[in-house]
Amino acid sequence: MLSIESRFFSILRDSRCLRCQTQAAWTSVRYKSTASAKPSPKDDQPDNVQPIELDRPIGLPYPPLPGQNTGIDNRSLSERRDDFVDYQKHLQRRKELTAHLAKPYFREWTNLKYNEGKTFRSNPRLFKHDKALFFPNLYGVTLESPKKPQNTTDVIKGKISVVNLFSSLWAESQVATFTKPENNPQLYETLAANPLTTQRIDINLEENRLKAWLVRVFMGNMRRKMPRDQHDKYFLVQKGMTDAIKQAIGMLNSKVGYVYLLDDYGHIRWAGSGSADPAERDSLNAGLLRLIEEKKKRADDINGASTTSPVKRRIVTTPKE
Repeated sequence: MLSIESRFFSILRDSRCLRCQTQAAWTSVRYKSTASAKPSPKDDQPDNVQPIELDRPIGLPYPPLPGQNTGIDNRSLSERRDDFVDYQKHLQRRKELTAHLAKPYFREWTNLKYNEGKTFRSNPRLFKHDKALFFPNLYGVTLESPKKPQNTTDVIKGKISVVNLFSSLWAESQVATFTKPENNPQLYETLAANPLTTQRIDINLEENRLKAWLVRVFMGNMRRKMPRDQHDKYFLVQKGMTDAIKQAIGMLNSKVGYVYLLDDYGHIRWAGSGSADPAERDSLNAGLLRLIEEKKKRADDINGASTTSPVKRRIVTTPKE
């Protein structure tokens, strides 16, 4: 009897050990599977992706004209009615709204942690004149004309322009790394030496009404701090900058500052984004000197052609009575 009981308890003990071993085995399998599926700390770190170099011209394919991109609807009631019943324009508007809603609200803010939001690296050499595209016309008030909006094309036309485009203090501090005197003294020396052919333009894009109102409030203080010859070159733009125009000029992140070098025809010959590095500042300075030389050469060619070519006198005859 004792031998039977001892054999029975041994069987129970062996079966319990087998159950415990099976449970322990499954636990180890689950732990290994979860441990292998868990990403390593190296995978959690984002890839250090550097912005690409700008290798193609950016801008609009048509020349800017005063009155474009004002953000003001000048359509008559009949034109608005016709557009309201136009199905094709409804589809186009629906497509624009879908693209706008699909864009995450905080994406521009989160992208600032990668390379300080730098969208692209500037082109080391100027874009060719026949390949370059145009900078758009923008419409806004200036320090000189705080009540009557002006067109940027009227100021840009005929001069080589260094344009700062920003929409926040962070973006303004970024463009300052390109164009501020203490950061780029050579640029200011070149601008000061050629006041008749070169200029610097600041465009503050504030699409938020509250922020735009605050900028208007402090315009008097800005007017006192800024030189008088720069008052007509500081623009506050609230409307007219559509998403299509932003993509065309490479403004993919509105929280980042952008710098454009325009020739006297309004072509974008050079562009930079974010904070500048020494190589980008050097390319901006070299590009400005190159455009000044091109403009002087064109002027010399025109003057030489006018002096060497014979002038044909126009003879006006009066009919005899």
